[in-house]
Amino acid sequence: MQSAQACREQGGLREPFRAAVRRGAAVVVALFFAARPVCADQLYSTNGEDVYRIESSGAVSRIVYAGSERLFVKQEGKQLRFEAAAHYLRDAPDGKSDVSARSVQVLMPDGTFVDRLDEDPDFLTILDQPFAVRLDAATLHDVRELRGRLPFNATSPLGGDTVLRGFLRPGVSGPIDGHQTVAIRFQAQGPMTGPLRGYNGATVSGRMLMDGTAYYALDDATLLALNATLTIDAQLYQGQPPAAVPVQIIYRRSIRATTGAGQPAVRTLQPTPLATGGETGPPPTP
Repeated sequence: MQSAQACREQGGLREPFRAAVRRGAAVVVALFFAARPVCADQLYSTNGEDVYRIESSGAVSRIVYAGSERLFVKQEGKQLRFEAAAHYLRDAPDGKSDVSARSVQVLMPDGTFVDRLDEDPDFLTILDQPFAVRLDAATLHDVRELRGRLPFNATSPLGGDTVLRGFLRPGVSGPIDGHQTVAIRFQAQGPMTGPLRGYNGATVSGRMLMDGTAYYALDDATLLALNATLTIDAQLYQGQPPAAVPVQIIYRRSIRATTGAGQPAVRTLQPTPLATGGETGPPPTP
């Protein structure tokens, strides 16, 4: 398998699952124009959970997300435009709220992405995940031929120069929304230092583990499902003078293609654990 250029560069503070794999990383995150209708759309169910745990006291704070989104794909001259529009319920300790999110990216003729719009505060759209939304035919072939572990590096979801190092592995594929898929398991870890979203003046220092599985359609190489988890075990520093508090923060995102009239049934897809030999189980069947 050959290396491929990152689908897009990231800079500054970034939320979980915004990490892009740079040059020298595995081809599964490369995104180029694939043979496909110039106009298409795909409906997804969208779910997520953020868990904040104070280790010393056992106190837990949780935010749950559940809804749906639609991905629109349109050819615009020599460019390919991807737009994801999500609508979901955000259930947090301070109450429930209906939220809308929207992301737009444009695939340029040279195979790179440009972010045109990012209004996705909770990072739930299919365009705000660590895996590309589509692969080209050659890359899909390489993914299908993956047999063992393939090393890869990913930039930290929190930005900066930190690099997460890990492996890509073949997963056990299964049908999703009537399409046969190929599954890729990813796992990477590394140090983490930076501000913590939702906590003014707070920083965390520790380690993070990014883990999940992506499922690509064999017919058109579109990302049909993704289960991703980012786990942070760190010290939280807040106040003056700053006091260190051990915390664990878990971000989960689950997105799955669905069809049918109206809104899809909302369900949470938990990340599938590694099986013997580094493989994963097949995705749940609706």
